[in-house]
Amino acid sequence: MKPRDLARLGLLSSAALILFVFETLVPRPLPWMKLGLGNVAVVLALLVYGPGAALAVSLIKLMAGSLITGGFGGPAFAIGAAAGLASWGAMSLVCRWTGRLFSPVGLCIIGAAVHQTAQLGAAWLYIRQAGLFSLLPLSLASALASGALIGLLVHWALEKFRANGWLETS
Repeated sequence: MKPRDLARLGLLSSAALILFVFETLVPRPLPWMKLGLGNVAVVLALLVYGPGAALAVSLIKLMAGSLITGGFGGPAFAIGAAAGLASWGAMSLVCRWTGRLFSPVGLCIIGAAVHQTAQLGAAWLYIRQAGLFSLLPLSLASALASGALIGLLVHWALEKFRANGWLETS
């Protein structure tokens, strides 16, 4: 990877981390529901640099953000990490198998739906209560809304990057 690309990935990682930490300060309708603003940088890394770069940005966001916010190592960290990795995996596979068939909005909705579903599955491993899955409709509805919003932000950022020549990976 060229130094310029590495620097850009560092900036994306920093943006992901700042947005992750900022989002912990925003009130949530339910304890596990948040927009996932840091994922804008993860999806940008995926679309511009590929799955490996997106995984690096995601792991930096998760690990450093959890250390900063004090959530590292707890059940919420484990559940969020499992869901984040599942989401990254799903979006990476969709990109690999379909190319650019899905817009950033569609890709983010898929990632958010997988994240919410994996989060419920991981939480079930902790508490072993099948009633937890009654939250699936609400979780998928929030995934649709948050995925669409994050996808629109990714689309907007890509347009700005193209207009300013930042997408040239020379």
